Formats: sequence, structure tokens, C-alpha cells
Amino acid sequence: MFLLRNAVRDYAWGSTTLLAGLQGRTPTGRPEAEVWMGAHHGAPSGAVPVDAPAGDPVPLDELIARDPQAMLGEAARFGRLPYLVKLLAAGRPLSIQAHPTLDQARAGHAAEEAAGIPVDAAHRNYRDDNHKPEMVVALTPFAALCGFRTPQHAAASFERLAAVLADHADGGGADPAHAVAGLAARLRAGAIDEAFCALLDPAGPWAGGDAVAAAVAALRDAPSVLAEDLNLSTAVGIAGHCPRDPGVLVSVLLNRVDLAPGQAIHLPAGNVHAYLHGLGLEVMAASDNVVRGGLTPKHVDVPELRRVVRFEALPVPYCTPVADGPGHLLFRPPFEEFQLERFDLPDAEGRTLAARGPVIAVCTSGSVRVTTGGQAGPEAVLSAGESVFLGAADGPATVHGVDGDGAATLFSVTLP
Repeated sequence: MFLLRNAVRDYAWGSTTLLAGLQGRTPTGRPEAEVWMGAHHGAPSGAVPVDAPAGDPVPLDELIARDPQAMLGEAARFGRLPYLVKLLAAGRPLSIQAHPTLDQARAGHAAEEAAGIPVDAAHRNYRDDNHKPEMVVALTPFAALCGFRTPQHAAASFERLAAVLADHADGGGADPAHAVAGLAARLRAGAIDEAFCALLDPAGPWAGGDAVAAAVAALRDAPSVLAEDLNLSTAVGIAGHCPRDPGVLVSVLLNRVDLAPGQAIHLPAGNVHAYLHGLGLEVMAASDNVVRGGLTPKHVDVPELRRVVRFEALPVPYCTPVADGPGHLLFRPPFEEFQLERFDLPDAEGRTLAARGPVIAVCTSGSVRVTTGGQAGPEAVLSAGESVFLGAADGPATVHGVDGDGAATLFSVTLP
């Protein structure tokens, strides 16, 4: 069993307070977006044995490469640690994005490699050859956009916006009301793809930002409309961070989802989504392949989006856990790379972590003891934000409270 030393990623959308609050430390004043726990080459965790915590950390991908069978067990069929675990702290919206299927990722990566596009090039879509199905469990109230609304519901929002713009223009000819009405007409015809791509067209009316700014200004002058339409209200909120980005209006096409702590959603390939704010535990297949669709200064490839995105209205993909005894919940999204367990102490005292292949376990509140080989075996005491890695050969591990510390929560990831 190894303690993990994990770096904090300082992306601009990160919260200045959420990770510090979880870890019980003073905020740095800078954005702190993600803590990666895993062996992804972009930011592998450092690993030190629990019985020699002062030693120099070894990158987890290097540690696994030394003995893949002992470390990965049945997960060796993936050729890597198949999942990546993150603490994600959003202080402002992330980019609207979708992820490819495994076949799309392999083909896209091979094509970009053959074209000689540097892996760190700004316009590169496929930085590796893997897909990226993911799920997020809210640790605080957590807001997201997730999948397309029905075209009829989205059309109704754009019709309200067109009416507001027409009133706001007061007869002027420079407003984008007609463009918005055109989006509504496309949606009434069921053409979600046409509305989505029209909003992101680099040669279209929304690209310069003036029309987006005009739409937001009109909505701010129509509080009664914002009160009755959550999606338009969400768009105005997003515009406070990205005032001229077409993604502000793309958000109107998507479901707004508000998760209470403990609730989860899973995101398969092709699902357009964006996290808006909150702290969550995110688990995904080990990939960094993202095709962006707004709310970002980064590369937006509309043709590739059109190929990757599933243009259909679907229910919000909640991932409802199953209770498996006192203090123990099991999240099983429909992916082969991972499942997630939650242990709440003291009720889960002495429960064994599932261990089908390797395990990453992270404490999110209180203090937890994780032991292997019985009470006399190696032991790690984790505080909120700390994590361990157990190789497939490490044997079963159990979770225990720390005397006097009261309630605590541990999440554990392994193969389903």
C-alpha cells in the first residue's frame, strides 16, 4: 500500500476556497481546480510506501511499469491503470465539452500522430488513444450542464429570448432577434445539431461576441423572463464569467442539473456537458481527450464536435448508488474501467474495500485508517484530501475510524 502525493492543478476556473476548505487549510488566494490521483502521464501521483512515508515519491506510472501484473492484476488487460480519480473544485464554469468513443479516440489519435501534430499543440483534439467516460459525485452543492434538453423545450427558451430581444431593440435593425428566431425554428423541426453548430460557427453571427452580449443585456432587463426560465437564467449567470462566448447560448440547449452532496451523474461518450460550480469527486477512464464546444479560449473544432456529439435528448444520467450494508454505498456506472464505493464511518467500521485489480482510496471528510493484512498489517491514516494506492497483489484492505475523530468518509475506486 502506498501513500499518494498529488499535485494541485491551478486552472483558471478553479475555486480559491473549496479544496482548502476540504483539506482544512488556509486558502492560497489562487485558483485551485483539480487534484489528480492516478498514473496518467499528464500528472502522475507520487507514491511512497506507507511504512516509509518520508521516502522520495516514485511516479505511480513508473511504479506500475516495474511490475504491471502485481500492481494491476486483472486490470492489466487495459495496458494501464484504467481510471483516473480527481477532486474537482469549480469556482466558475468549465468548457462545454464532449468525449469520444474508444474507436473515435483511437482513430483520431492515430490520424493526428500520422499528421505530425505535436501532442501539446493547441489545436490537437486527441492527446491519447483512450476514451473518457466519467462520473462525478457531489461533495458540496454542485451545478452542471448535462446532455441536450428536448428540442421543443429548448425552442421555447429561444422563442422567449427572441421576444425579449425584439422588445429590447425597440424597432432597431441591428439586434440578433431574427438569428435567435432561426435557432428556435431549427429546434422546432428537431434539428438540435443544426442549432448547436450554428451557435458555434466561426463565420456565423455569434462568433464576434456582439450578438451574445446583446442577448445577455436584453435578458438582464427582463427579470420576469429569467424568473420563469432556468436555462436563460443559467446563461446569464455563465455570461458573468464568459460574457461574449457563444457557449453562453449553447448552454440553453442543455439540461441544468443541481446535485446535492452525495448525488452523482455519469457521462458516456458523446454527452455534451459542463460543470458550473461546486466540489466533486470525479472518476474517469484514464484519458485527457476533450473536444470543446464553448466557454473557453481554447480550440473549438466544430466539424469534430459534430462527429463526436450525440445529438439526441436523453434523461439526465443520474448514477444512483446501491446500499450494501450500514454506511456502505456502491456506485456502478455502465463503464468497464471503474466502480466507486463510499464508506461512512462509524457505521462502516471494519468493512472491506472491493479490490478487483488496483484500488485508489481517498478520504473526503474526517480521518480514516486503511489497513491491509489484518490489524497488524500496514496501515495508512488519511485526513480529508489524502489518498492511497493498493496494488492488485496487496490483498484485502479494511476501513476503520480514528479514535475520537467521529464521522468520516472514504471513497474507493476499483474495477467493477
